[in-house]
Amino acid sequence: MQFDFQAMKPMDRYELLLGTVLPRPITIVTTLSADGALNAAPYSLFNVVSHDPPVIMIAVLPHPERRLKDTAANVFATREFVVNLVPRSLAEAMNITNVDAPPGTNELALAKLESTRSTSVRPPRIAKSPVAFECRLLTSLSFNSDQAVLFGEVVTAFVSDDLVLDAAHGVIDAPKLNLFGAMHAARWYCSTTDRFEMVRFTWAQWTNEGKV
Repeated sequence: MQFDFQAMKPMDRYELLLGTVLPRPITIVTTLSADGALNAAPYSLFNVVSHDPPVIMIAVLPHPERRLKDTAANVFATREFVVNLVPRSLAEAMNITNVDAPPGTNELALAKLESTRSTSVRPPRIAKSPVAFECRLLTSLSFNSDQAVLFGEVVTAFVSDDLVLDAAHGVIDAPKLNLFGAMHAARWYCSTTDRFEMVRFTWAQWTNEGKV
C-alpha cells in the first residue's frame, strides 16, 4: 500500500512514521528557563548525529496549543540543555515527566527524580541517569514557528563509574546500561536485552574470502 503524505492528516503521518522507525532511543532532557525554572521532558526523536564535533539532535514537536514546548523555548533562551539517558529502572518516572503540566512545572519533582549539578552547563542532570550529556546549542532548524530541531554540541559527558570499561578510549559497558526503546502508538516500548552480533567486513576481507 502506498501512503500519500500530502493527503494525510498530521497525526496520521505521526502514527505511521513513529510506528515504523523503530526502536527509538529515549532521553529526558533537562533545561532551565530564562528565570531559572527547571523543566524536564522525555524525547524519543533524538540521536547522535556527529562525533567530530560531538553533536546530539533533539526534535521538539509542536505543543498541542500550537506553541513551542518548554524544552525548545528554554534552549533558545539559555542555549543549554542536558540529555539524560533512561534505563529500564526509570521507565515509570520517565512516563510521569511526559504529563501535560502547565509551563513552569518541575516535572522531576512530579516524578520524584533527584537532580544534581552539571559540570559545564547550568541545567542539572538527573542523578539516577547512568549517562548524561551536557550540551550547548550549536544550531537549529525550524519547519514551523511551533517546533524546532535542536543540535547541541556535547561539552561534557557523565557516565556512572561502574559502566566504564576503558576510560582512555571511551569504551562503555553498553549491555549494563539496560536502556529501552520507544515503539509504536506512543505507549509501547522494547528492551535492549535481545542482541545479536555481526562482524563488519572490510573490502580486503570480503575479497580474500572469495565473495567477489
